[in-house]
Amino acid sequence: MRFIKPAWITHKDTAKSDQDTKRQSIFSIHVHPDGSRIATGGLDAKVRIWSTKPILNAASENSGRPPKSLCTLSMHTGPVLTVRWAHSGRWLASGSDDEIIMIWDLDPSGRGKVFGSNEVNIEAWKPMKRLPGHESDVTDIAWAPEDRYLASVGLDSRVIVWCGYTLERIRKLDQHNGFVKGVCFDPVGEFMATQSDDKSVKIWRTTDWELEAEIRKPFEDSPGSTFFRRLSWSPDGAHITASNATNNGGFVFIAAVITRGLWTSEISLVGHENTVEVAAYNPHIFLRNSSGSLVTSNICSVVALGADDRSISIWQTKSARPLIVAREVFERQIMDLSWSRDGLTLYAASSDGTIAVFDFDPEELDGIAPFSAQQQYLQKFGFVPPPVPEGYSHGTFYGDNNIPSSRITPPPSPQSRPMEQLQSQTEFGSDAANGGGEQINRLVAKKSNKKRVKPLLISNIPSASTSDKISNGVATQAPLSTVNQPPSSANGAGPTFARPESRYSIPKSRHPSHSTSPAPSMRGFDADVEMGGPKEMDVPIDTIDTSSSPGTTRGKRKASALEGDDRPTRPRTLGGDRLRDAVAVREIVARRHEKWHDLLPVPPILTFLSARVDGSEDVLEGRNSEGDSPSEVTFVSGKQTQWLDYVQFPIIALTASPAFCAVATQDGSVNVYSHTGRRIMPTITLDAPCSMIHSCKTSLLLLTITGQLSSINVKSQSAHFPSPFIGSLLHAPDSKVLAASVRHNGAPVLQISSGVAYTYDAQLLQWTKLSDGWWSEGSDVWQGRQRTTKDVIASIESAITANADDKSVDKERPEWWNAALTLGHLESKLHAAKALDCPSEYKQTLLQYAKKLADEGFRAKAEELIKDLFGPIYWNPLRKEEIWSPAVVGLTKRDLLREVLSVFARSKTLTKLALDWQDTLRKASNEEQP
Repeated sequence: MRFIKPAWITHKDTAKSDQDTKRQSIFSIHVHPDGSRIATGGLDAKVRIWSTKPILNAASENSGRPPKSLCTLSMHTGPVLTVRWAHSGRWLASGSDDEIIMIWDLDPSGRGKVFGSNEVNIEAWKPMKRLPGHESDVTDIAWAPEDRYLASVGLDSRVIVWCGYTLERIRKLDQHNGFVKGVCFDPVGEFMATQSDDKSVKIWRTTDWELEAEIRKPFEDSPGSTFFRRLSWSPDGAHITASNATNNGGFVFIAAVITRGLWTSEISLVGHENTVEVAAYNPHIFLRNSSGSLVTSNICSVVALGADDRSISIWQTKSARPLIVAREVFERQIMDLSWSRDGLTLYAASSDGTIAVFDFDPEELDGIAPFSAQQQYLQKFGFVPPPVPEGYSHGTFYGDNNIPSSRITPPPSPQSRPMEQLQSQTEFGSDAANGGGEQINRLVAKKSNKKRVKPLLISNIPSASTSDKISNGVATQAPLSTVNQPPSSANGAGPTFARPESRYSIPKSRHPSHSTSPAPSMRGFDADVEMGGPKEMDVPIDTIDTSSSPGTTRGKRKASALEGDDRPTRPRTLGGDRLRDAVAVREIVARRHEKWHDLLPVPPILTFLSARVDGSEDVLEGRNSEGDSPSEVTFVSGKQTQWLDYVQFPIIALTASPAFCAVATQDGSVNVYSHTGRRIMPTITLDAPCSMIHSCKTSLLLLTITGQLSSINVKSQSAHFPSPFIGSLLHAPDSKVLAASVRHNGAPVLQISSGVAYTYDAQLLQWTKLSDGWWSEGSDVWQGRQRTTKDVIASIESAITANADDKSVDKERPEWWNAALTLGHLESKLHAAKALDCPSEYKQTLLQYAKKLADEGFRAKAEELIKDLFGPIYWNPLRKEEIWSPAVVGLTKRDLLREVLSVFARSKTLTKLALDWQDTLRKASNEEQP
C-alpha cells in the first residue's frame, strides 16, 4: 500500500499571486467511475476537477502529462459542501451553501481561461441544470443505482428526490425534525437511507417514498455539532454503516452497523477517539473464502471510516480488527471519503484543505470480486426497478457490459476508451482521431510476480503543513511496483473516460455460483469490534492482467477473451443462434368453432404478437404461420433470441412479467414459462379460449370468451380463489369489458363500459365495486381529471372518466349532496385500496376522510373510525376470539390513528375528542413497551 498526500491539490483564492495564500477547507471529494479524475468541493465556492494519474504516478506528476488541474467550476455563490459523479460518469452533481444543486456536463468546446483568475481549464464542464428547492445549505447528495434518482438533503431538514433522467423533482420528504446531513441508496435500488441531527436514520422505500423504518438507538447520545453525518450502504445490500453514533451513554464514539430487513443496530465499530464523520464502503463485494461460491455466508465488505480525531480506519467485515489505522493524517477533521471504482484506491478530504490517498495492491485486499458477481448476488433480493422513462437513457454504466449502443438523452459525455495495462487512469490524447471506436479488452490470466506487502499501521504521518517532508507533494510509505507506461498521446485532443476495474484482481479459479438466500448475513460482524494493529494477508491470489487488443469495434463491448485466442462461447439455448427478424402483422382468417357461447370477443389470430417485460429490454413474441407450420414462441433481448418453443395451435394472447411468461392458444390452453424457457407449470386447459390475459409479479389473470375468470399464483402454483363468472357484471345493455388486469396479490380489476370497476373479494366470494362513475357527479375528491399517475385507484377513476359519455347537465341537487357523495366515495376508496393492497393510497385516502369528517364536524363517524383503528384497549393477539387485526394493508392501525388524531386536533369541532384519544393512545403505547 502507498500513502500519498499531493500538496498541489488545494482550494484557495487563485486570483491572488501570493503562493502562501491560506488553504481553504475541502468539504467533499469523489472519484469519477473511470478513475481518471476526482472532483472536490471547497470553502472557495468552487468545484475543482483533478487528474488522478499525477497523484498515483510520480513520473506523470513530474512530466505534467496529463495536466494536474483539469477544470474549475465557479457557478456556486456559497461553499460547495458535496460533489458526486453519476454512476454513468456523464454528469457531476454539486450541492452548496447557496441552497442550489448544479448538474454539470462536459462541454467539448468550452476550454479556456477561468474568468477572473489566471487558471486555464484543460477541459470544461458546463452547468446543464440548476435544481432549486432547498431552503438552506445542501449538505449531501447521492445517485441511485443506474442513476434512476438523485437525492439531496440539507439544513432545511428536507430530503428531495429528483428524477435521474429528467432531473425534475419527484418528492419532498419532510419527516426529519433536524438538519439532514447524509444520504445514500441501497445498491439493490429498493431503499434510501438518510441521517439527521434529530438523532435518527430513516429508511425510505423507493417504490412509494414512504417511510420503511426509523433507527434511533445508537444515535440517542450522539453529539449534534458535527459538520456531516455521512453514511454508506454495503455493496451486498446487507448493512448500512452510519456515522456519529455512540455507546455507553455517549462516552464511546462508534460507527453503527444497521442490518437490512431488521433495521436494528446491534453491531458497532469501536476505536476512534472522536466523532465518526463519514463512512464509505468499497464498491466491491469480497469473498471470505476466495475459492468459495457466491453465497451469503461467504460474502463480506470493506468499509472506511473518517473521524474528527484526524484518523482513518479501514475494516474488512470478516475480521474483528481493522486492516489499516492511519492516525493524524490531517491537521483537522475528515470531511469525506471516496473509493475508486476498482476498489483499490481510497481518497480522503479534510477541512484543513488537503487530501490524502491510500493506494492498495490487489493482493492486499483479499477476496475482491467483480461487479458481475455483485449484480448476480443482488438479483436474489427480487426487486424490480421501475422502467426507464420513454426516450431517456444514461448510456454506458461502468462495469455493465450489457448496455445499449444508442444514447438518447443529449448531450453525451465522451466515449469510453480501453484500459491501459494495469492502469486505472487515462491519457488525455488522440482517441477522437481514431474514429471513436472502442477496443476489446483481452484478459490474460497469469501469476503475479509482485511481492505482497502487509498493511502498515500509519501514525504521525506528515500533514500538509510539513511540506519539507513531502517530495513533490507525494509521501510514500510503501513502494508501488513499477509499471510500463504507454507513450503519451498528443496534446490538444479532448479527454476520454477509461473503463474501471483495470487493476482489479480475483482468484483465477473462482466462479460465482447462484445463491438461493438473499438474506443479509448476520455474521458480517462478530461483535463490537475494536481498532487495533496491522492485519496480515496470508492467502496468495492470482491476478488477471489486462491488455488492449489492437483491433477496434463499433458495437457493444464484447466479453473478455480467455488466455490465448480462444474466446468464450455463448451458452447454448433453444434458438439462441437466430437473429431477431421483423414480421408484418396481419390477421389470419381461421375457421370458427361454434361450441362456445361467447360472452366476450374472440381475439383475432395475428401473424405476430408481443409483450414486453416491465423494466427491461426482454420481449416475449408469438408468431403464427399463415400455412400449416406450427406457431412459434420466442423470448428476445434486443436483437438476440434467448430461447424459442413451438405450440400446436395458433397463439391468440400472451403476457410477460418479471417473474414468468404465459402464452394462450386458440384451443383454450395456456403455457407458462420461466425467463429461461422452462415450462414451470403444467399446461392449463380452460373451458374456452382466452379473451384477455394479464400478469403482475407472480400473479396471472385469465379471462375466457365465455366469461370465466381465473387468478393464479404462479410461484405457488395455486388459484387465489375459485373461478367466478363475470356474467352478472354485464347486466346493462351493450355493456362490455374494456380492460382486465391483475394486482400482485391476485385481485382482478375489471373495467366495464357502464362506468364501474370491479374486483373479486376472495373472503366474501363476491364481486365488489372498486369505483363507480356515480361518485364523479358530486364527490369533491374524484380524481378522474388527473393526468398519468402511478396510483392504482386514481388511474381507474381516470379511465372511467375517459370512457364516460359527457352528459354533464346542471341539475338541482339535495342540500347534503356533495358531503354525502364525498364521504361515500372516500369510504369506497378505502375498501378498494384494501382490496388491491395499495398502502400509500389507503393512507392518503384515510387522511382525506379524516379531514372531511373534521371539516363537517361528524363526531359520531369520527369516534367510530378512531375505535376501529385503536381496537380493543386490552387487545391480546393470542386470544382466538379477537377478530380485530392490528394492521391493514401492511400499515399499523395505531400508527395511522396518530396521524388521524393530528388531523382531528387541528379542527374546530373535534379537538377535544382528538386530545382525549391522544392521551389514551399514549398510555396504551407506554403499557405495551417492556
